[in-house]
Amino acid sequence: MSTLDAIAVKVEGVGIASGNAHNAVPLLHEIRHALWNLAKTGDSTTIDLTSIPFGPADRDQLLDFLGEGEVTARVNALGETQVKETRYPGVWVVRHQSPVGDELATHIEVTRLPSMLITPEEDLGEAAAQLAADLDMDATDNS
Repeated sequence: MSTLDAIAVKVEGVGIASGNAHNAVPLLHEIRHALWNLAKTGDSTTIDLTSIPFGPADRDQLLDFLGEGEVTARVNALGETQVKETRYPGVWVVRHQSPVGDELATHIEVTRLPSMLITPEEDLGEAAAQLAADLDMDATDNS
């Protein structure tokens, strides 16, 4: 046993030990402000839940309150990403997982359409060329 092992360490935090860091309600107010901002200016907001000191009960409280909406999507690219609309249109939960299913990041996106679901510009030309090739057409023919 080293001398460092003999030093008593006590970890303190607001409610962390009890599983509740009391961050759900302030975060819901932040989401409300972001939603008003989206409605007024069209500006989107992303909140990284993995960077917030949540206790397990806090995250559950937040996600339960937001509920589930009408739209759900899954994207499989270097692990699965789940995109779920909440019961509040424009508020989305986006969960990124590794190829083995470990959580990499979870975000709240306050936006009309999550960035994960927008087709990248560079993919559009490739898609048109591939469709033309699949139809046995000249890929340079734009008609």
